Amino acid sequence: MRALEGFRILDFSHVIAGPFCTAQLGLLGAEVIKVEAPEGDYMRGRGGDDALRRIGMGDHFAVQNGNKRSIVIDLQTDQGRALARRLAARADAVVENFRPGVMARLGLDYATLAAANPRLVMCSLSGFGAEGALAERPVYDNVVQAFSGLMAMTGTAESGPLKAGAPMLDYASGTMAAFALTAALLRRERTGQGQHVELSMLDTAFLLMGPVISSLLNGGRAPRLHANEHALAGASCYAAADGALIMLGACTQRQFETLCRRIGRADLLDDPRFADVRRQDPHRAALSEILAAEMRRRPAAEWEALLADTVPAARVRSLVEALNDSDAAGRGVVAEAPWPSASGRVAIPVAAWRAAADGPSLDRAPPRLGEDTDAVLAEAGLEPDEIATLRASGALG
Repeated sequence: MRALEGFRILDFSHVIAGPFCTAQLGLLGAEVIKVEAPEGDYMRGRGGDDALRRIGMGDHFAVQNGNKRSIVIDLQTDQGRALARRLAARADAVVENFRPGVMARLGLDYATLAAANPRLVMCSLSGFGAEGALAERPVYDNVVQAFSGLMAMTGTAESGPLKAGAPMLDYASGTMAAFALTAALLRRERTGQGQHVELSMLDTAFLLMGPVISSLLNGGRAPRLHANEHALAGASCYAAADGALIMLGACTQRQFETLCRRIGRADLLDDPRFADVRRQDPHRAALSEILAAEMRRRPAAEWEALLADTVPAARVRSLVEALNDSDAAGRGVVAEAPWPSASGRVAIPVAAWRAAADGPSLDRAPPRLGEDTDAVLAEAGLEPDEIATLRASGALG
């Protein structure tokens, strides 16, 4: 039995962070009911295949919507909002990532929903938090990367600040939301009390920059654009003989000593400037120049083969190369589900962990828009004539 089997999650979230949170809950067995507006989640129209985007089944939607059922409710109608409250009354949790204040204007805020369902747990995820001058700002991952200072330490003097190549803050925030919601459900099981948990992408960005923030607040050391450099020269990136890049990770004393011996520079261990990794800071530039010259003596793949068994090291790979690595592929992070594509399948990265028993599992393909509306409403106790009336009113899109 998976950990969240028997829990019902009413998912009002859209785009990436919120849907990724609920997808993780679904992988652990929760029943996730995705509530979509009549036009559907924005991500249905995103992905690499024009034909799939046109029918609202873009692969970007697939990534964070497996193991869910989709219903359509128009929350701009009185009947739609009343129906949403009715469904929330029988849910264990509600997840939403609208701008702060939207759920209250819809009459779907925690106080209203908890009055009918005191055991309800609600998770609200926003860009800048629920309060303050920033709360009302519309926001996406790239905007938070810019605001948080993350971009200001990523890049080179030539490039200037750069954002990460993937929406890291969306996925990190979704992961944090899944963790927060699961913790709140566990507390509810022990105390019988529901609660409202709230988190922001900005808070997540600060959390991810923990060591950098600590150095700034406690030591006055402001971050800078440091390209592929690490504070330690032995844990930085260098160009190899073939022009490819090799990333080193010699952070500990033992790793640095091994690195020096493997590259034929044991003499560096006799140099008082470099011998102790804890005292290399004032001489980092000199050590980096030496290591750069050494790395240019061999191709990156040769360095990786020579070092990686004892010193953390990797040739900088393309995504295609990384996915085609047999050991990486064997981890099982990517699963497949039926999909209306030419191949009839879609590949989806799922959970980044495995369990000895009852771990995360992709059991159900991401849903077509509204495909489960009638079934979910019938399970909630609505009679066929009630569903027909709601559809006639426009509440179901």
